[in-house]
Amino acid sequence: MAGKNENNEYDVFTLTDEEGNESQFELLGNLELDGCKYVALIPFEGEDDEYVILKISTDDEGNEILLTIDEDTEFDKVADAFEDSFMGEYDLDDEDEEEEDDIVDNDDE
Repeated sequence: MAGKNENNEYDVFTLTDEEGNESQFELLGNLELDGCKYVALIPFEGEDDEYVILKISTDDEGNEILLTIDEDTEFDKVADAFEDSFMGEYDLDDEDEEEEDDIVDNDDE
């Protein structure tokens, strides 16, 4: 589900926390909601399925920066939008049809 760029490589971001520790993340997706842009990132190395959501903003010099979302209502709204986006990547109807085919095939035996 990670985002690959035009060169078929993963989009990897190196983020530095408040204590100066660097971690690499790969892009799961991005979206625009209510005029703001957001990214969902997952740790590049690790077994964890949890991802982080950050807001894209600009600093005083016009450079893009990633910010944590402090407001709970904003975070919940964005998280719901990402969940809907991720669920759209899977065609659940095809999986249901395959399960039904398996049941029908077993009945024929």
